[in-house]
Amino acid sequence: MQATSRSRVHFAWQRPDVWKVYRTGVSLHSHTSHSRETLDFIPRFSRAVPLLREAVTAQERRYRRIHGREIDYFSAWWTPPLGPREALALERAQIEEKLELQPLVSLSDHDNIEAPLLLRNLEEGRETPISVEWTVPFGNTFFHLGVHNLPPRRAAERMEALNRFTRNPAPAQLDGLLDWLAEDPHTLIIFNHPCWDEKGIGHTAHCRQAADFTRRFRPWLHAIELNGLRPWTENRLNLALAGSVHLPVISGGDRHTTEPNALVNLTNASTFGEFVEEVREYGYSHVLVMPQYREPLTVRVIHAVADVMRDNSEHTHGWIQWTDRVFFRRATGKVESLADSWSVGGQPAIVSAFASLARLAGAPPMRLALRQFAAPVQELVL
Repeated sequence: MQATSRSRVHFAWQRPDVWKVYRTGVSLHSHTSHSRETLDFIPRFSRAVPLLREAVTAQERRYRRIHGREIDYFSAWWTPPLGPREALALERAQIEEKLELQPLVSLSDHDNIEAPLLLRNLEEGRETPISVEWTVPFGNTFFHLGVHNLPPRRAAERMEALNRFTRNPAPAQLDGLLDWLAEDPHTLIIFNHPCWDEKGIGHTAHCRQAADFTRRFRPWLHAIELNGLRPWTENRLNLALAGSVHLPVISGGDRHTTEPNALVNLTNASTFGEFVEEVREYGYSHVLVMPQYREPLTVRVIHAVADVMRDNSEHTHGWIQWTDRVFFRRATGKVESLADSWSVGGQPAIVSAFASLARLAGAPPMRLALRQFAAPVQELVL
């Protein structure tokens, strides 16, 4: 199905053999244990599950009573449960086993390139692109750019420059910074989920700024992302944005837990560099929407949160309990995990209850039951 002049979107359930004419499947934008994710998912997630909503609301009231202020969900962070090696294997397996194609996988954690650098020291990860999801402050909001396949010898230098801009944004420098990134013909710059109002400034205001950002920096943007963890109504806005500036759309699964990316790209390129050339030089991008994207988004998010709060005895860094993977910074500047913080007094009952309920909600029988209460899935159309 047509999306822009040379990019197309295919739905796997409409043409179950469409991928057979391609050689390669490309997985873009997924996260590893090296990403830092804020805890703002807790109030958003709990609103969808009555028992959790009541538990979280009670804890918020208690916190206000004790501290005289609202809980700051952005002051702590969690890390995804899969290490780089496991994340790479998961994305490769979906492409090899379900599509029977050669896999190309680009992992892009938030504002760091640690995972791909580690993978490139392993035999199975030697060809892993060095990629990042870069946070770009803009006006009174921020955007994320997927920067894929940084030149290995200059990757650390470029990552340091990107982080400096994120910490101390100077808008006048952004043109030059993007030009510097794009000078390497094998680097791909993608505007990730442009219409997602993560900052909370208001959907209309955010989308207006996203359009301004796209027009201003169009010379250095190579594609607009369709995101596997955002609703189709939002992805249709991304399609319209791409069409308005004659950019191709491209897949971005945004996987954080153990469900593989719900969107992948199809290509006949045999290397990541060849794939980048197709997108950058010719605007060629064929996106495949996988069957899991049809499941109600609320149910998928519940399953993801259950993964976050599930223990993992084989965790790459030895963080077995979910509290080992949640961190906060004390007033002194010291960073501690919840497990260390609660080692003396034990886990607060309300937190223990939330974690238990989250795991219960993500169990297969409950997942099946929740499908009955979730909003019905609309047929996806372009």
